[in-house]
Amino acid sequence: MSFVFKPLAAVGIAFTAIFLPREPAAAQAVDSPAHQGAIERARTLARALVDRDTLPGLSIAVGIDGQIVWAEGFGWADVEVRKPVTPLTRFRMGSVGKAMTSAGVGLLVQRGRLDLDAPVQSYVPEFPEKPWPVTTRQLMGHLGGIRHYGTEAEVLGDRHCNDVREGIAAFAADSLLARPGTRYSYSSFGYTLVSAAMQAAAGEPYAGFMRREVFAPLGMDRTIPEPSGAPHPERAALYVRSSGLVPAPHDDDSCVLAAGGFISTPSDLVRFGFGMMNDQLLAPATRQLLWTALRLESGESTGYGLGWFVREGRLDPQSPAVPIVGHGGSSIGGSTSFMLFPEQRMVIAVTTNVSGATLTSFAARLGQVFPGARP
Repeated sequence: MSFVFKPLAAVGIAFTAIFLPREPAAAQAVDSPAHQGAIERARTLARALVDRDTLPGLSIAVGIDGQIVWAEGFGWADVEVRKPVTPLTRFRMGSVGKAMTSAGVGLLVQRGRLDLDAPVQSYVPEFPEKPWPVTTRQLMGHLGGIRHYGTEAEVLGDRHCNDVREGIAAFAADSLLARPGTRYSYSSFGYTLVSAAMQAAAGEPYAGFMRREVFAPLGMDRTIPEPSGAPHPERAALYVRSSGLVPAPHDDDSCVLAAGGFISTPSDLVRFGFGMMNDQLLAPATRQLLWTALRLESGESTGYGLGWFVREGRLDPQSPAVPIVGHGGSSIGGSTSFMLFPEQRMVIAVTTNVSGATLTSFAARLGQVFPGARP
């Protein structure tokens, strides 16, 4: 459910191709006896996906009715040293960070500290005036006319930002792609502006606000901004495809932290999903605001709310379509699918440590496997 930029597999750097050894035995798996039949079917699908798509590692978590009923790792967190994936292994979440950021915005909105329809310069005066006003609502819905990554150098960024406002320099002088509200154009840079507005409205650094107000209340203790410098010891090694599986080049996502700079686990994403569905963070009206697809001035739906893709899908060919909200994530060395099924009270999160993997259909398939297995 994500239309994010797919990084190039070939990055102009010489690597040695890696061939995957045999998968290790599953470690630290969490499963519910009441859902054992569905879990066994899902394990079969997961192993087939790893083999078919030559994934280095894969991590999955499924939650139903407020409980994680299955969390398991497959394959390798680090192929070279044969370190297995476990449910505790952290991965790059990519653009799932936009949904997390959306929750933080929701808190500020319902506290009356952030006006979604005020010009973003009200909070971020260093962003230059454009021919038309640009609002936080438009930025969150990818209607603000801010461009996305334009060059490989922007994707493989090695610049480090100590403050989210420092990331604005990359696009501040650029013209808008269109008059805000008239065109849907996916933009991670737009979320850099959103995070700067959040920071001003909250009166504290963006990352600190997210940790204190979103992650901590939901028990998301394995969700953090990816540290700069040496890789985090609990993060999976990163891979891309270039005539085989190769180590990913170094990049630093701190300048687009809100758009895709967090590392986490599928289990933490499930906790986040339940926090949203169960109104642990936000009032129902605020949640609905975030989960309502915006429309262009023409009246056409974008299929995207404020930081969330909004879709419908069938869990059974004979059943009506049901609402699905969530986000995908694509980053250098990581791919993620995060889906919430509100009517089924179910959350599914799947991630891998290679760029460009297609996980959306797999996550949707898991959604079909689990509802009928409920006790």
